[in-house]
Amino acid sequence: MPKFPKIEKLCSSTAIEALRLKGYHYTAWPLRATYHTADAPQHQVLIWAPKALFKHAVDRNLLRRRMREAYRLHKELLPEQPIYHLAIYYMDKTIQPTPTIEKAMIKLLSHIDQH
Repeated sequence: MPKFPKIEKLCSSTAIEALRLKGYHYTAWPLRATYHTADAPQHQVLIWAPKALFKHAVDRNLLRRRMREAYRLHKELLPEQPIYHLAIYYMDKTIQPTPTIEKAMIKLLSHIDQH
């Protein structure tokens, strides 16, 4: 069974606020990433599908599940050092298929590696 352990989830409100204020942005449609370096044991990610775009929780859950799986499969594209905090935001108003989300995730993670 694939896992997305708690240590990989960005939950701290202070870390999320710091990410919002100091983070760099990069967009690979339909995803947008905000990221910055962090003092953490490993990379931490926040997956976000906004209620403003998707009123039904079923749709938001589907998108978050697809983004989490794409991240889990391709997180090795991130560098080992430095450690990053990431917020990945779904921007499109329609639900994209899994391969589209996966391609965008690969592009985002590769860009962060080169930054």
